Amino acid sequence: MTAQPRVAIIGAGFGGVAAAAGLREAGFTDVVLLEKADRIGGVWRDNAYPGCACDVPAPLYSYSFAPNPGWSRRFPPHEEILAYLDGCVTRFGLRDSVRLGTEVTDAAWDSERGHWRLRTAAGEEIVADVLVPAVGQLSRPIVPEIPGAELFRGPAMHTARWDPDLRVEGRRVAVVGTGASAIQLVPAIAGRAERVLVFQRSAPWTLPKPDRRYGSLRQAAYRRLPALMAASRAGTWAMTVFTGSAVLGNRTAGAFLRAASRAQRRWQVRDPLLRARVTPDEPMGCKRVLFTSAWLPALARADVDLITEKIVGVTPDGIRTADGVEHACDVLVYGTGFAATEFLVPMRVTGRGGERLERVWRDGAYAYLGMAVPGFPNMFLVYGPNTNTGNTSVVYFHEAQARYIVQAVRRLAAGAAPLEVRPEVAAAYDAELQGRLAGSVWTACQSWYRNASGRVVTNWPGMAGEYRRRTARLRPADFG
Repeated sequence: MTAQPRVAIIGAGFGGVAAAAGLREAGFTDVVLLEKADRIGGVWRDNAYPGCACDVPAPLYSYSFAPNPGWSRRFPPHEEILAYLDGCVTRFGLRDSVRLGTEVTDAAWDSERGHWRLRTAAGEEIVADVLVPAVGQLSRPIVPEIPGAELFRGPAMHTARWDPDLRVEGRRVAVVGTGASAIQLVPAIAGRAERVLVFQRSAPWTLPKPDRRYGSLRQAAYRRLPALMAASRAGTWAMTVFTGSAVLGNRTAGAFLRAASRAQRRWQVRDPLLRARVTPDEPMGCKRVLFTSAWLPALARADVDLITEKIVGVTPDGIRTADGVEHACDVLVYGTGFAATEFLVPMRVTGRGGERLERVWRDGAYAYLGMAVPGFPNMFLVYGPNTNTGNTSVVYFHEAQARYIVQAVRRLAAGAAPLEVRPEVAAAYDAELQGRLAGSVWTACQSWYRNASGRVVTNWPGMAGEYRRRTARLRPADFG
């Protein structure tokens, strides 16, 4: 292989940009970043609903190699994060590597020539020595199949497909779901809409969101003394270590966070009947814990209704619940999450010997270190199976994966044979992870962390620091 392997990265979100920046910094310039949309940004491009913001503090939800002194607040809004990512593309000289409006539909390994052949929706073929799928876990919205949904007369949309021209003023808005998107959307539209109806299947665990503005003095200090940003990042990291230990079973940390959540409910919801309805009945951490200081007060408003009866159908003018009540609404919004367990769908990926990735993953996606799959040489995923984190910044994982991919490309550039992880190595790794996950809180309820059979396919079972250590050095013996 030449000293400049051809690398195709699919997806221009945080993961894809991290991989491209790492490769460019290492001197590899034959890199193309393929993005099906007309703009980079991943989830931050797709999610533009009112109130959309990061729920991880900005000092950590950013690249360690690209600190940003200009954040306006600790938890910045989505447009600010999108601008940051776009700025990184320019900063690291990646603009010419990005191909927008290019959807990859097929990727097949050519064993005879030792490279990947990609096919786009437009029928173009792209050849690459290394394939880096970085499409993320939260890119395909789920809209539940509810009888009669097609009959609804008003606007209906998923939060990830928000209509920027929609006006909620004077309208009754129904929000289905109480996950991370809904808890931001509802407070943002409450008081603007005539009425907001929130349909809850299960009450989420919440914790206060310690947000604050970053004034001009702080921003100026960060520009003059960048070390201050490192200190802020370290402090945020320490906080996520504490919350992470709670999710992973530390009793003291867990008891503290549960007490903080109970205190938040008692303080923000004075009505005992409403408080009972917003009290979770599942273990803390089995679903994503949500940071918010606005959600519970929004539910307590006189113009917001929390409905816990099961939805049985949609009518032309509203939603019908199991108690026979039809709840009239003008706008229907689905805050119902993403198909996080269906990695790389709908793209068709074919490996050595014509093996289809969807068949290999028929019982649940897996990959060695979340990146490499036996039978698929020179393919390294970013944000692949079991690399999601329930307690810290996923960007930290993206950086670890980018560093590992750079090592792989360096070996290929030096003349190594195609890198294909050995089946026994991948199997032992997967057995270890699933053994650890079997005793985790994530098995205590059904969530987007698990597939239909109950296998946890999204989350990493340990602390983020462990993942970074285990990906710090590519071991040639792991590959055949």
